[in-house]
Amino acid sequence: MGTWITIAAVILLPLMWLLVQYNGLVSLRNYIRESSSNIDTELKRRYELIPNLVNTVKGYASHEKEVLKRVITARERCLKNSGSGSIAQQAPAEQEMTRQVSHLLARAEEYPDLKADQNFLQLQRELVITEDRIQAARRFFNGNVRDYRNKCQQFPSSIVANLFGFRLEEYFDVDPAVREVPSARF
Repeated sequence: MGTWITIAAVILLPLMWLLVQYNGLVSLRNYIRESSSNIDTELKRRYELIPNLVNTVKGYASHEKEVLKRVITARERCLKNSGSGSIAQQAPAEQEMTRQVSHLLARAEEYPDLKADQNFLQLQRELVITEDRIQAARRFFNGNVRDYRNKCQQFPSSIVANLFGFRLEEYFDVDPAVREVPSARF
């Protein structure tokens, strides 16, 4: 009887360990997918605000057509890459969008009537809130990626990750130039 218990323990314990490691990796991968979806939700909110902001600025600063065109082009590029499934493909377009919107808001400072427009001020507030929410969603996503990468790379769980083909996920990085938002006083 003792031999059977020993044999069962030798077989079942490693199998249970394998299942626990595998399920942990699957859970972390699903957290990454969920947090990626949260980023997409916030980005879509931003995409909906941009045309309203551009139209408001257009009425006051009609000669800033090049700035407005760059914002619209960046938004279209983001929409095209949205939901592509690859953070590596989506991140550069999002960085460009952030750069162009920051530039637009900085240029808007030169128009006193625009700065006093309630519609513009509300859109600006909404955009700032949305940008904060995007940053929070990216931090959450990157935290999930970090935990997943740690589990995929640390021994002994790396054995299970390699055995079952778990691939490393990419961080949603922000270009250093985008991290420094220009100062604009309204």
